[in-house]
Amino acid sequence: MTPLLVVIAGPTAVGKTQLCVQVAQHFNTEIISADSRQFYKELAIGTAKPTFQEMQNVKHHFVNFLSIQQNYNVNEFEKEALVVLNKLFKQHQIVILTGGSGLFIDALCDGFDDDLPGADEQLRAELETLYQKYGIEILQKKLNQLDPKFYQKIDLNNIKRLTRAIEVCMITGKPYSELRKGTKQNRPFNLLKIALNRNREELFERINLRVEKMIQEGLLNEVKSVLVDKDKNALKTVGYSELFDFLEDKCTFEQAITNIKINTRRYAKKQINWFSKDTDYQWFHPDEINEIINLITITIN
Repeated sequence: MTPLLVVIAGPTAVGKTQLCVQVAQHFNTEIISADSRQFYKELAIGTAKPTFQEMQNVKHHFVNFLSIQQNYNVNEFEKEALVVLNKLFKQHQIVILTGGSGLFIDALCDGFDDDLPGADEQLRAELETLYQKYGIEILQKKLNQLDPKFYQKIDLNNIKRLTRAIEVCMITGKPYSELRKGTKQNRPFNLLKIALNRNREELFERINLRVEKMIQEGLLNEVKSVLVDKDKNALKTVGYSELFDFLEDKCTFEQAITNIKINTRRYAKKQINWFSKDTDYQWFHPDEINEIINLITITIN
């Protein structure tokens, strides 16, 4: 019987972790995390990782396995996660893949269309910020560093092509000029894609409460502990960037908290849009756990 990878995706703060633990316990299986910021050991509070108890009850893979000092890209995740999946499927009929990083989920489910990933909204926003602040020259210089061969071919005044080339280089860890068009990869497992969502008011309230809880749990101290590494890619993320601004006297503490809430809500909307484009996803409210378990049971049988 072909094994089944159950994807449980959705926006930040929707309630993926708790539901996935319950589903994994029901089917006596394990969880692979595709949340690219939960990979890093140093980032605990600001990434809303599974609690110690949740990870004791159900084994989680790809949580706390990297240091922010390490470079890691989606291609590496795809290869390593496939190896882990192969081992897990020898013990379990189903395995759960969860997270809000759509790019990493897509990489494991389908591979890239010949190693060319889709857009990474967060990275693209960071490049747009660089462009707005320093002009097109900073992007031209960055592409020349990442892929000097393509730098010689591209129209250096075409901001869209320039940004896309940099994005692909940074996501894949490979020069854009070395990648060529291809097709999605066949996988030795079946897929069931589930997405979680709540009404907007409910989701946004959960986001606001989560941010306040993170602050109470000591997010500022966590951010201070990694301030020296603030230029690392792992730290260019919501919750850390805003508090770096506060620590550098660019805004008040209160404004930083407000900005975290605003930017997290924006990120959640982008996540929803990402998953909505994939018509294979079946959408549920996180409270519909019985319906989700029934769907998985039917799919297995």
